[in-house]
Amino acid sequence: MDDSLYKKKVDWLFNQFPAFQKIGNTAFKPTLDNTRKLVSVLNVPIEKMKFIHIAGTNGKGTTCSIIASTLTESGKKVGLFTSPHIKDFRERIRINGEMISEEEVVNYISKFQELKFTISPSFFEMSWVMALSYFYQKKCDIIVVETGLGGRLDATNIIHPILTIITNIGLDHTAILGDTREQIANEKAGIIKAKIPIIIGESDKELDQIFRNKAKKEKAPISFISKETDSTVFEHNKQVAFTAIDDFLLKDTPKLIRNNFKKRAIDNLWKNSGWIVRKQIYSINPLIILDVAHNQMGVERLIHDIQMEYPTKQIRALYGASNDKNILKIIQLFPKGWIYYISEFKNKRSTTIEEFKQIEHLNQLNISYFNDVKKAFQIAKESTLEDELLLVFGSFYLLEEII
Repeated sequence: MDDSLYKKKVDWLFNQFPAFQKIGNTAFKPTLDNTRKLVSVLNVPIEKMKFIHIAGTNGKGTTCSIIASTLTESGKKVGLFTSPHIKDFRERIRINGEMISEEEVVNYISKFQELKFTISPSFFEMSWVMALSYFYQKKCDIIVVETGLGGRLDATNIIHPILTIITNIGLDHTAILGDTREQIANEKAGIIKAKIPIIIGESDKELDQIFRNKAKKEKAPISFISKETDSTVFEHNKQVAFTAIDDFLLKDTPKLIRNNFKKRAIDNLWKNSGWIVRKQIYSINPLIILDVAHNQMGVERLIHDIQMEYPTKQIRALYGASNDKNILKIIQLFPKGWIYYISEFKNKRSTTIEEFKQIEHLNQLNISYFNDVKKAFQIAKESTLEDELLLVFGSFYLLEEII
């Protein structure tokens, strides 16, 4: 495959149709009509396909990956649809961990280019329908689907799954989903389907009734998982995923065999799902950890985990954020004893250094500012001593320039 042809086709997809990854909120299409029309045009019989549908503010990608990895270890052919990608568009569409080929992507985009659109689909809608067609063509046994944004009006919500999961609810994408947790919970609850079991990944006394009411209306069996205060984010995501495996997806498999699948699923998580940059150890000496925690809930939990796992280490932190986040709330979570490197990145959604410097709270912290991610990373890495830890976190776009 000619790499330049693949790049040209993917660039066309980004440029022809608005992409949230590139331009933010204005790319969001609050309707399912476009997706249904695209599915019809490509003749994808989604009613014949088996899905697991996962929404939530944080942890949904990890939960999807663990479930997909476990089902892969059990011998199933598993499609996995996630977003966003970090380096390569093909990261979004995988079967048993293997990305869709460049040739397949080129062929699909060529089909799209031949179509006479009477609608204006988004990049995400096109990517999702490409994935659906590919998974059907490759005869996947089951498909694990991460919502893109919200739930009720997310393009992925055209499917009728065998199981739905909502990992948790926090404040993110408030310009689209609502500026209260209750409003966001109602949007996420939109994936709950008639008589289809729903797992709520974190019991929350302020929000549980919203999910109970929706489940009752849909006659959907509902179960809640309580988060242990001393568990790490990954351990809790694993608990949610394995509850789905044990109680629903592989419940008829003997426990001993099922446990073996689960152990191998974690051992082979990257291979089976492409799961990366979630507390990923990038380097041992110096110790460098990468994470895409980028909203208030995610950052709070990441900081909790790092402080719990490395209580004696001096932490250096490289951070950058998209401009649609509540930066003030996030910055207020930063421990005062850490050493910070704040950088803007190339994507036009980046929070600029000038915008960071306007935040009064930052004056209380030990901070260096950079307008180049690679330079910031190089200086932070060279400054990190043998007994210290460098944590690189924030936007996907920040990490994209490093890995």
